[in-house]
Parts: sequence; C-alpha cells; structure tokens
Amino acid sequence: MKKINWINIKPGKVLLHIVLAAFAIVQIYPLIFLLFFSLKDNNEIYSGNVMGIPQQFHWENYENALFNANVGHYLLNSIFVTAVVIIVSDILACMVSYAIARMRVKANRFVKLFFSIGLMIPLHAVLLPVFIMLRNLKMLDTYQAIIVPYIAFALPMAIFFMIGFFQALPLELEESAFLDGCGIFRTFALIIVPLVKPALATISIFTFLSTWNEMMFAITFINSEKYRTLTVGIMQMVGQYTTDWGTMGAGLVVATLPTVVIYLLFSKQVQSGMVAGAVKG
Repeated sequence: MKKINWINIKPGKVLLHIVLAAFAIVQIYPLIFLLFFSLKDNNEIYSGNVMGIPQQFHWENYENALFNANVGHYLLNSIFVTAVVIIVSDILACMVSYAIARMRVKANRFVKLFFSIGLMIPLHAVLLPVFIMLRNLKMLDTYQAIIVPYIAFALPMAIFFMIGFFQALPLELEESAFLDGCGIFRTFALIIVPLVKPALATISIFTFLSTWNEMMFAITFINSEKYRTLTVGIMQMVGQYTTDWGTMGAGLVVATLPTVVIYLLFSKQVQSGMVAGAVKG
C-alpha cells in the first residue's frame, strides 16, 4: 500500500478540494431530496419530515404517478416532441449554417442577422401572435402546435453556434471532394457533417433542455390530455383541495431522470463542443 506523503500536500490544494466537495454536495442534494420526497406519503410530509430520509419507502407512488396520474403517457409525449424538435432543428441548422458560411451570396448577412435577432425575442412577446396564427391554421391542440414553435425558437441559437464551426473548416476539404466528383449535397452529408459532430451534440443538448422543460407554449396551445407534455401533466397533479405530494414527487423524478441521463452520457461531447467553439470562434 502506497504511503501518503503529508509533507508535500499543499494547504491551498486541500482547501480547494474541500470547497469543490462542498459545492458538489450543494448541487447534488436537491436531487437526493427529491428522491426522498417522492418516497413519502402526505402524513409523513405534513408531520414535518420533509427534508429527511423516509420512515417508510412508498414505492407505490411511482406506480400511481406512471399509471393513475398518466405520467407515463405524458412522458412518451415529451419524448416524441423533443425527439422531433431536435432532429428537425439540427438538420435545418446544419443546412442554413453551411449555406451562410460557405456560399457567397449578398443575402448572407441579412439571413444571419435575421436569425440572430431571434435570440433576442422572448417567449412572452410572441405568445399571443403565435396563438392567433395556430388558431387560424387550425393547429391548436395538436403535436404541431408546440413542435413548430419549439423548432422556430431552437434554430437561432443552433445556427449562430454552427456558423463558427463551418467557417473554421478548411475549404480544401470541399475542393478535394469536388475534384473527386462529389456533388455539393454528397460533400455536405459525407464529409462536412461528420466533422461538426461535437457542435451537433452541443446544440442537441441545449435544444433538449429548452424543449423538455418548456411549459408556457405547452399549457397555452394544448388542452386535451392526449397531447399534453410532462411539464404540464405534472402541474395538473396539483389538486384544488388536496394534493398527493409523494406521487407528484415521483412524477418530478421521472421528469428529471432523462435530463440527468442525457448529461451523464453526453457531457464530454458538450464540453468538447463548447471548447472547440470558443477556440474556433
């Protein structure tokens, strides 16, 4: 067993590790609290044991949330909506960004400015106009009622982020492909897109977070339970006179779990994409 040389340990490094450990505990504790909260019943919560470990683990809260409160159905709706938004916005952002970065057209600056302005428009400012447009198009209370606005709000950030990556790629790659007989679409799909995978992973994570947690559009444009997403479904679990807080906590755990899993799986890609974007930009 290797002995620890206490003499070479610097006090500053020890203090840094203590601060980082405390910061990690502060960040992780809300997740632990939520997990404990989801395993309690109302009697234990109202008795004052809100923050502590459950006296009795009520796993039936998850069964009630998934089946009786339809959290399972809302979860599938959120997965479907989020997946469609990520796929469509990634494809459109790649195509638009590549066109702005590579094609020498007078309208390039205007198109870039047009999408950049989208970064400054808040959801609240367009809520009523979008509602009127969807009502006139008879798209209210459908999947399209939230998918289309989500894609529209995901594109400005994705395009602004991707332009820097495409501009940093050497033109010799495309020139070599053209000399070998590749067309513009084949060159884009087989050569350019694989090189910007870190950027795609980064914008996919940001699009996932904004779409998965969005509630204003979902609660305004969706009325029926059939198309209701997870955030709205959990909010509807709050009763007028009484609320099963343990079941609601279980629903919140179900809603939080995909975000944690996505972060654990793709955190390295997001970090590499952000670092590459900072260097290349």
